[in-house]
Amino acid sequence: MDKDFLLYSDAAKHLYHNHAAALPIIDYHCHLSPQAIAENNPFSSITELWLGGDHYKWRAMRAAGVDEKFITGNASDEEKFIKWAETVPLLFRNPLYHWTHLELKTAFGIEKILNGETWQEIYNECNRRLKDADMTPQGLMKKYNVEVVCTTDDPVDSLEYHRQIADSGFEVKVLPTWRPDKALAFENPDIYKNYIGRLSEVSGVKIEGIGSLFAALKNRHDLFHKNGCRLADHGLGDVPYEECGDGEGDHLFRKILKGDALDVKESEGLKTLLLRYLMKLNAEKGWAQQIHFGPLRNVNSRMFEKLGPDTGFDTIGEAGGTVKMARLLDSLDKEGKLAKTILYNLNPSDNMWVASMIGNFQDGSCPCKLQMGSAWWFNDHIGGMEAQMDAFSSQGLLSLFVGMLTDSRSFLSYPRHDYFRRIMCNLIGNDIDNGKLPVSELKRLEKMVEDISYYNAKRYFNF
Repeated sequence: MDKDFLLYSDAAKHLYHNHAAALPIIDYHCHLSPQAIAENNPFSSITELWLGGDHYKWRAMRAAGVDEKFITGNASDEEKFIKWAETVPLLFRNPLYHWTHLELKTAFGIEKILNGETWQEIYNECNRRLKDADMTPQGLMKKYNVEVVCTTDDPVDSLEYHRQIADSGFEVKVLPTWRPDKALAFENPDIYKNYIGRLSEVSGVKIEGIGSLFAALKNRHDLFHKNGCRLADHGLGDVPYEECGDGEGDHLFRKILKGDALDVKESEGLKTLLLRYLMKLNAEKGWAQQIHFGPLRNVNSRMFEKLGPDTGFDTIGEAGGTVKMARLLDSLDKEGKLAKTILYNLNPSDNMWVASMIGNFQDGSCPCKLQMGSAWWFNDHIGGMEAQMDAFSSQGLLSLFVGMLTDSRSFLSYPRHDYFRRIMCNLIGNDIDNGKLPVSELKRLEKMVEDISYYNAKRYFNF
């Protein structure tokens, strides 16, 4: 893992070292804790920093036969680290193997291979380094040259920590992202009613019907905007689209408030109504919006009951959604209410239709108003990134791609941006060396690399 890691041509090395490597990071989608950034407390150990909340590592450890005690259980930090170190040699060809050693090298200056023999030395050295002032949450963000971070926040969140960060003078801009998924999650009426009660409380709007629900959501949307939010995120399993007017939606919403469950068609109709309303709010404020679709979540019911969501028991859902996505986007476009939109498909079988779909709604209002999102979650590896860029290239304008994000809960995940930049430079560099792209256009290709790495996101989001 030397300076030319993943760079297999002279052109790739030139593009990466001279045009990508040193650019700042705009991490426009992550799951970092605003409270952790604001409080900026040191980490107690490398285990807390590295293994706490990282369901990618947890899945790998379970697959290696590690008992849950050493993953999410009550084992000591040292015992958990040992089990992770013993898992690492089994990760050959898994992106976690590369990420692990990139993080050790870039954050701690450690170039040794982590395994069951080297764990003690690496564990001690990491914990020693974590006492340094530059190894806090804010210190790591500065170390990795991060310019902007967008967290993921629910409409009921107070945003107090975002205000605290902004008032502190911290150099990195930390902005909220509007993620209203729970406002559309009415599959369990009791849980949903509790959420609506909380939304009513924080918005000051008594929610009794669809009109007051809209008012409460707009109240919070306005608050997010005042606190610097310029980006929404909508996480969907399947893409919904079922016609539903306000009158029918009000009837269905009141039905839920009475504790009654909706049938499949009713649920999809109400979800479509709410999603369209929220997306129109995004357009009216000039925000960009992300649509993450395709996961099948919490498939292991036993472990969901034990550990809750986001613990490593989700998977890739079935391919599809083309027709409903087209109808959703078209319904907004007809009203002039389609915001800048980034589509992230979890099933790689959807790559080509997503890449072609975005071309249907480009309207000249800005470069590449609709984007194909970066390779997401289970696709966040070399083959997945190359496949996403190949699809984007074949159907659209990769030169205008807004690039990479971490989608992570870890402050050590910023090397994923470097990983992506190396893969992207290698892809383009190989095309130059193989005669697929003209070396006479090198200046423009250099600009393309710089834009995808940094400048496209800076212009697109206008933070």
